[in-house]
Amino acid sequence: MGRGVLSQEVEVCSKTVINSCRDCIRSGAYCTWCKQLNFTKPGEQEAARCDTRAQLEERGCMGKDIVSPLNILTVTKNTALSTNAFVKDEPIQLRPQEVNLKLRPGLPRTFKLDFRRVEGYPVDLYYLMDLSYSMEDDLRSIKTLGNELFKALQGITKQGRIGFGSFVDKTVLPFTNTNPEKLKKPCEEKELFCQPAFGYRHVLSMTENKADFNREVDKQRISGNLDSPEGTLDAIMQAAVCGDRIGWRNSSTRLIVLTTDDGFHMAGDGKLAGILEPNDERCYMDNKLYTKSNDMDYPSVGQVASQLEKNNIQPIFAVTKNMENVYRELSRMIPKSEVGVLSEDSKNVVELIQAAYNRLSSKVTVTHDALPDNVRVTYTPLCPGGGPAGDKGVCDNVKVGDLVSFNVTVTADECIDRERSFLIGPLGIKDKLKVSLSTRCECECDDPKEENHKDCDGKGKVKCGMCSCNAGFVGQKCECAIGEKDESSLRAACRKDNGTECEGRGDCVCGICQCYAQQGGSTYYGTHCECENESCEKFQNKLCGGNGKCRCKICECNPEYEGTACQCKKSDEQCRTPSGSVCSGRGTCQCNQCKCIEGYQRPYCLTCPACQTPCITKGKCIECLGFQTGPFSKNCSQTCKSINEFEMVETLPPGKPCDVRDVENCRVFFIIKQLDGEDNYSAQILKTRECPELPNIYAIIGGSIAGVALIGLLILLIIKAILYMRDVKEFRRFENEQKKGKWSPVSLSIRAVSISNPFGEGDCKYA
Repeated sequence: MGRGVLSQEVEVCSKTVINSCRDCIRSGAYCTWCKQLNFTKPGEQEAARCDTRAQLEERGCMGKDIVSPLNILTVTKNTALSTNAFVKDEPIQLRPQEVNLKLRPGLPRTFKLDFRRVEGYPVDLYYLMDLSYSMEDDLRSIKTLGNELFKALQGITKQGRIGFGSFVDKTVLPFTNTNPEKLKKPCEEKELFCQPAFGYRHVLSMTENKADFNREVDKQRISGNLDSPEGTLDAIMQAAVCGDRIGWRNSSTRLIVLTTDDGFHMAGDGKLAGILEPNDERCYMDNKLYTKSNDMDYPSVGQVASQLEKNNIQPIFAVTKNMENVYRELSRMIPKSEVGVLSEDSKNVVELIQAAYNRLSSKVTVTHDALPDNVRVTYTPLCPGGGPAGDKGVCDNVKVGDLVSFNVTVTADECIDRERSFLIGPLGIKDKLKVSLSTRCECECDDPKEENHKDCDGKGKVKCGMCSCNAGFVGQKCECAIGEKDESSLRAACRKDNGTECEGRGDCVCGICQCYAQQGGSTYYGTHCECENESCEKFQNKLCGGNGKCRCKICECNPEYEGTACQCKKSDEQCRTPSGSVCSGRGTCQCNQCKCIEGYQRPYCLTCPACQTPCITKGKCIECLGFQTGPFSKNCSQTCKSINEFEMVETLPPGKPCDVRDVENCRVFFIIKQLDGEDNYSAQILKTRECPELPNIYAIIGGSIAGVALIGLLILLIIKAILYMRDVKEFRRFENEQKKGKWSPVSLSIRAVSISNPFGEGDCKYA
């Protein structure tokens, strides 16, 4: 049951950390466990019980003692397929109807799924029409084609029903003119029969009555909107989710025939009208109108495709030639959909529907709904030209009554905590197979009932071949009494740096590592079995080059050899400089080659390109040693002891000398040479410094005084000149005023005037 499904694959058990049968079973699809008592040898870990079946049998484990949970398939409902739809109960087109799978993680299980199209299966056809103004001639045509449409449906099935719905667009700007008069009559003025603007209207529920259909369609009038795209997806979504209003039957082929001559708005377009609420894929229909048209955004193509698949509805897009490519792209995103091209007046719609239905019904596509995590399903069609295995199974040219089959392979990659289920079935068909799935991740070992088993030193019971010790005892055979300590503290003593117990090379017995033997006969050793003497570095395919001994992974070389693999004879011949020093005192000689300290270069560690030049680093010491000045002058001998030799000279040898400025701004010239060692120098210092000439203080002071006096004199002259110019200007103005002020001669006459006193008391005389 389940074995041999991957017989062509090599069975491999990729073991990880194995402490029990449960760990073994979960580590790989082909890992099995040997529950045989005393199967492990002394020094072997219990993980040795986990391997492939072939390996365990080769090592002597009896077949009856090998624990390997296998896949189990149980068919819980398998009703026979119906031959036609004229049965008392619902016709059965898919077999089996329910299965229960218990899978070993990683081990696939395949079963067969059969499907047969029954004759006369009911069909529900919902005619969804665009009633924007450009569809006026198409509306006139459909009003005359009702009888032909019913006749064509009767040719498909005796149990056919038709419904009708219409749509335009959201009645808000910028999609529709919101002027009150235009909302009432969105058509041209010359149009006499025009209904008010609307989004989507359900006109007629599913009916078998031709008269009802013709009457309701005849009542329809054209409407209008502003932009070219229509509210198509709004209408499809409501027709899909409002099943009870539309009248879809439970057992029927459900078709939506959508006729239009324009494109469609999609999710996000509603923002143009300030509609921000996303479509929630629910039914909002009151008085046969979509009430949330102006409150909710258009649905996305993905949302529409999901609801059509969920409700087993197959759309047929009957569109004009100019829209064919647009709707073919849409059809690629909606499973089980077809596209047909309408004639200019839509009179070919009946033939179009018949052809599209035949294409849809003759193609059987089997797939599944949402799968549980870490579960995979593939389908292999067992029909001519069915194609390779994939996440969908497709059979074409399936006629009524034909039986087609698919091999369904289910794989659980990991353990599942509880039973899960999912559905498998053909797209657009109500019939589904329910798969209940669980995983087998536990061992069923049928252990002895004896509580204190002799193989567990009478202190525990056997569980899948291992001892499960009583409280207070631990060990492979429960041989260790832990006393007041707990088992975790004993096991912790066997771990180095909280790593694996005994480095995976021994058993932890009562807190002490008992190390295993190696294949070569030697044993691991050390407190945590961390040491062994067979994995040291090799030279010329010899451990430690044959010139030393391996001790805990490190070569201990014979006296005359050195190197990580004892590959070198001890010699410093190639490391000596002409002066006789080894690596210039700035490195060590290893394998007759200098290993220089950081920065210095081989072969003799003479140069250090990245190091700072001593002309800069030793400048202050040169000043201190040569002229007893500078910041180090008080402690020169200690601070500058790296310059072991220096001399004052009259002239420096040929070459470019170093120079540094001292505290008196004099240039000190010197030559410095590095001796053997990292910080060891000798220097030659020129006795004569190059100092700048001192300025003439008296000349500076005199010049400053003369300059100040000259500037003061100039200022006085400028002031005097300004005052003089002002006085001249004032004098000239005075002269001009004096000339204007001379008097001209005037003759004066004096006469007496007598004035009589009105009061009669005498006369007054005035001159």
